[in-house]
Amino acid sequence: MLIHPQIDPVALQLGPLSIHWYGLTYLVAFGLFFLLALRRLRHPTYASLGWGRRDVEDLLFFGVLGIIIGGRLGYVLFYRPLEFLADPLRIVAVWEGGLSFHGGFIGVLLAMAWFAYRRRVNWLRVTDFIAPCVPIGLASGRIGNFINGELWGRVADPTLPWGMVFRGAGDLPRHPSQLYQALLEGLLLFVLLWLYARGPRSLGEVSAAFLMGYGTFRFIAEFFREPDAHLGLLGLGLSMGQWLSLPMVLAGAALWGWAHRQQRSAT
Repeated sequence: MLIHPQIDPVALQLGPLSIHWYGLTYLVAFGLFFLLALRRLRHPTYASLGWGRRDVEDLLFFGVLGIIIGGRLGYVLFYRPLEFLADPLRIVAVWEGGLSFHGGFIGVLLAMAWFAYRRRVNWLRVTDFIAPCVPIGLASGRIGNFINGELWGRVADPTLPWGMVFRGAGDLPRHPSQLYQALLEGLLLFVLLWLYARGPRSLGEVSAAFLMGYGTFRFIAEFFREPDAHLGLLGLGLSMGQWLSLPMVLAGAALWGWAHRQQRSAT
């Protein structure tokens, strides 16, 4: 049995300014996205569009807005609607924490739709471009959760070698589910998508692979993650994260089928 190292969430204190590890993991995520997106510009599909560094910078800017606004609104609507309805001004208090991946995902989709409109390019062409660049940033965010000792896992078998006791979670060992998610939704999904996206793919195919891959890996990881205390397990014994992931898998499968039908009709 391991003990969570209880790392100080503040990485650097400069007078009144506190730089938190979690904020740094977000900066790492954005930096990795930028570098990977620059490399993805070499793909023949995007080289033919004439995209360059400025386009990647705009994608990142719009994406960050989508993550913050969508993530916060998603957290409010999906996880604590009554609490924020009683005090609406707390919605803008992002420094208190509370971002939802699924809300941020919707926010990014809308941001990419705006980018596509401005560039007069198909929306799916944009989402196909960014999809392989996203998972490694998600892994960075989960590392931030682990450093903060938050979003811990469910109680584990005491014999589990990597079972971990988290501060505030009682004395029983738990699954370090943040690391499971970093490995599944982050590293593994990145490797699979990056390799898959290197070849010639139909419009929407890479986006579909991301939807199915993330939704599936998140659904699996949620079996090891402690459900939100104020929600618990919902219908069929599934968590909110699992119920929000199921539509992603279904939408990915539908998009995959559509992409392949388009490919067959074109040939």
